[in-house]
Amino acid sequence: MTYPLISEYVEAVRNAEDNFDKLRNLRPVTDGNGDPVMTSGNFAVVFKMRDEKNDKLYAVKCFLKDQPNRAENYRMIAEELEYVSSSFLTKFQYLDNELFVDAAHADGEEFPVLLMDWVEGTNLDLYIRQHLHDSYQLHLLAYQFSRLALWLMPQPFAHGDLKPDNFMVREDGTLVLIDYDGMFVPAMKGQKSWEMGSPDFRHPARTEETFNEHIDDFSLASILLSLRVIAEEPALLEKYGAADRLLFSEKDYRAIQDCQLLKDIFPSECSEVNMLVGLFIIALTQSDLSNVSFRLLSLERPKEPEIEIISTKVTEEDKKDAWTDEFGVKYSKDGKKLLECTNRKLRNYTIRQGTSSIGDGAFYECYSLHSVTIPDSVTSIGNSAFYGCLYLQPVTIPDSVTSIGDSVFEDCSYLHSVTIPDSVTSIGNSAFSNCKSLQSVTIPDSVTSIGDSAFDGCSSLQSITIPNSVTSIGNFAFAGCSSLQSVTIPDSVTSIGNGAFSVCLSLQSVTIPDSVTSIGVSAFDGCSSLQSVTIPKSVTIIKGNPFSNCPARVINHSNHFTIFEGNLYTSDRRKLISYLSKVENFIIPDSVTSIGDGAFQGCSSLQSVTIPDSVTSIGDNAFEDCKSLQSVTIPDSVTSIGNCAFSWCSSLQSVIIPDSVTSIGNGAFSVCLSLYSVTIPDSVTSIGVRAFEDCKSLQSVTIPDSVTSIGDSAFESCESLQSVTIPDSVTSIGDGAFSYCSSLQSVTIPDSVTSIGDGVFGGCDSLHSVTIPDSVTSIGDSTFCECYSLLSVTIPDSVTSIGDNAFSTCWSLQSVTIPDSVISIGYNAFNGCKSLQSVTIPDSVTSIGVRAFHGCSSLQSVTIPKSVTIIKGNPFSDCPARVINHSNHFTIFEGNLYTSDRRKLISYLSKGENFIIPDSVTSIGDNAFEDKSLQSVTIPDSVTSIGDSAFQACSSLQSVTIPDSVTNIGDDSFSCCSSLQSIFISHKTYERLKAELQYYSSKIKFTD
Repeated sequence: MTYPLISEYVEAVRNAEDNFDKLRNLRPVTDGNGDPVMTSGNFAVVFKMRDEKNDKLYAVKCFLKDQPNRAENYRMIAEELEYVSSSFLTKFQYLDNELFVDAAHADGEEFPVLLMDWVEGTNLDLYIRQHLHDSYQLHLLAYQFSRLALWLMPQPFAHGDLKPDNFMVREDGTLVLIDYDGMFVPAMKGQKSWEMGSPDFRHPARTEETFNEHIDDFSLASILLSLRVIAEEPALLEKYGAADRLLFSEKDYRAIQDCQLLKDIFPSECSEVNMLVGLFIIALTQSDLSNVSFRLLSLERPKEPEIEIISTKVTEEDKKDAWTDEFGVKYSKDGKKLLECTNRKLRNYTIRQGTSSIGDGAFYECYSLHSVTIPDSVTSIGNSAFYGCLYLQPVTIPDSVTSIGDSVFEDCSYLHSVTIPDSVTSIGNSAFSNCKSLQSVTIPDSVTSIGDSAFDGCSSLQSITIPNSVTSIGNFAFAGCSSLQSVTIPDSVTSIGNGAFSVCLSLQSVTIPDSVTSIGVSAFDGCSSLQSVTIPKSVTIIKGNPFSNCPARVINHSNHFTIFEGNLYTSDRRKLISYLSKVENFIIPDSVTSIGDGAFQGCSSLQSVTIPDSVTSIGDNAFEDCKSLQSVTIPDSVTSIGNCAFSWCSSLQSVIIPDSVTSIGNGAFSVCLSLYSVTIPDSVTSIGVRAFEDCKSLQSVTIPDSVTSIGDSAFESCESLQSVTIPDSVTSIGDGAFSYCSSLQSVTIPDSVTSIGDGVFGGCDSLHSVTIPDSVTSIGDSTFCECYSLLSVTIPDSVTSIGDNAFSTCWSLQSVTIPDSVISIGYNAFNGCKSLQSVTIPDSVTSIGVRAFHGCSSLQSVTIPKSVTIIKGNPFSDCPARVINHSNHFTIFEGNLYTSDRRKLISYLSKGENFIIPDSVTSIGDNAFEDKSLQSVTIPDSVTSIGDSAFQACSSLQSVTIPDSVTNIGDDSFSCCSSLQSIFISHKTYERLKAELQYYSSKIKFTD
């Protein structure tokens, strides 16, 4: 089908009253020239429209190109999202044959449109660049994205084209997803993807056949990591970013081992960045995040900086800003939005009449707040508005409020009752999570959805009435409600989410109505008092095992399943879904070909199990947490062992893996604390991520010649592992593969290995010798970090780079020979090698990283060779070594290291108590003064920039004056300056540097 041109759509929209069918009340919003406001792309043009009747704004999307099954796909999307209430989505309606267009070459005269609520805001990419120098807003943006990711990842649907252009940032900083053309919903299962997404944000292995609920996982991990890193270090956007993307590119994904960006950001001193890097790598290597908890995407909400202004001047500009009432509560200029409570001692408060909205996090962690009165003028309560108000007592929500946002009352530990009015239609994710004193709550008939974890951890909640209006109970909605004794699920509910009633220890009875078609994984996990539960006829889908760790008698009325000898199977008895009989010894029937996900999960009484030859697959988490299981024989028919299949089987002592198995899944035997022997057959080619992690009794392992790769953290924390033989077949050893194997004394890496992952032997504190073969070209980040017993190491001529933290805190390392092949020495490479007495940096080295020799207290001298052109920050902080310079790019002047023109101070080596920076200096480098003896420093007017951590850990420094010439101050410039009392600065300079100095606001003293 051929569609109209943009110009033809413009003419049609100009005369909307004549050309629209059902939408004839809409009129185009025009710009200053009288032209319709619109945006366009390759596939569609979107017009901003206003409804003449109610003055509401809409977006009308008109299509430029054909798309197969567009109408049917939008119908399926609309059906899936009909009862999904979330601020992250905007409502839409697909209208076929809606708009008449007089088009010269198009097929027909009437064309479809997509009607959407208009989202007022800025696209994500532009928002970042507009706030690139506002640290708080960047951190808040990353937090808001993490909230969106936490909501989106466990959903049964996916957006399909996550990129900055498809996120809008509202005025209040919250995010909303737009453009649903590429969405996947369960009804589309088996179809090919009709929108592949942007290469810079999608998984590199994604194809048209990859079309499921996990297609967003990698994009979420990549974007969230980028946002958190940009918030931490905004300059990286200019260094690595480009138009239409953030930090990472498609090229980076396909050769991540060569990605310089990843090397620059990891490891980080920020634990959240390190966690997100881990999730990013998991998503990249596994294609999705289905094997990790979506809760790991959670970031801590940043606290808005509280600036103490030591000034009595009130300017006209100040009057235009938000104002604070006599109680310390901040409002917007017009008084309609409550922004923030700055008074942490406020106990009782009445919100001003006329206030229409309570902003996100407005009373965040106001620990002293006991009561609050909300007037009936308030229509919306923002996400996390009362989060962490521990002592908040009964709250009455007025009839004017229509929705309770995410985490609004989360962690309000003393909140024992709340009145939800009939006006409320949705209860957000984690809205009342961990309200441990909440005993009862009445959900009105107006509510249609209960969000994920809405009442999670409400341990005092004894009863709950779910009205007939509710159609879905979210994932973990009532998890951990340990006092809940009974619950009636109404006939309106069609789905019970994953873990919805998990660990409801007092729940004795539950009735699942005939309307329910789907029961989620672990829905009743740990309901130890539940006596019986009936699966109604209507149920067609059971995701995993809903009844793990649950003694209830299960009665089945569905034709899709059957109870045989006390256990739950599919109707053909080919799949074992739930092991209900709880006997100590169990023989699986010969009819079974697959053991379902979580089938025996948490069966603490199971001591032995016989798996018949008919079984070909063991599902994910199949025997997880079977604490009494001592032995298991896996038959030759089994070809795959699922992820975490035997994890936490703490009594399992030995296992024989048959020759039929080709792969050992991620976490397959992790935390099998008693496992001392394992035989890996020649058929296995890969050992999964965390496969034997925390097998603390495992003393030795033989890896067969068939194995080519050892996954990340495969043997991490195997504390008894004394020896390991790595065969010649292995070409790559994953990140952290043998980390924290504290008994491992020596290891030989074969010549076949070309890649040693980051942190492979980190924390192996008994390792005293290691042979690195000539095949290895790089020593990764943190490879030998915390190898306290490592005495010496020979780096072969094949190695070209020594990664960040490679030998960090190798306390016993006395000498190291760096070969002529090495061109770069990474950040913290030899940090804390306190026994290192000498090191020779060869002429091949061109780059030395920040703090490369930090804390090398025995190092007497070090020479910078002629070849070095780049020194990143100060490599010699807290190091007494005499530095000799042979490079023309640098100079030693009066005992300190500068660039050759003496315009940048790199390293303060003279270690005096008082120092006057020369007038030639225009910039102070990263970590330049990391020195405990420095008491005072004079910064001249020539200096324009102060680098990251420039004065970090100058514990004797008492005061510093920042001249007006300074235009930029890096992150953590004065962190850990424990004696610092005053930072003197002018008002004008402070206003310019307010964002950079926000964490030191209490120390600010004005000089004018």
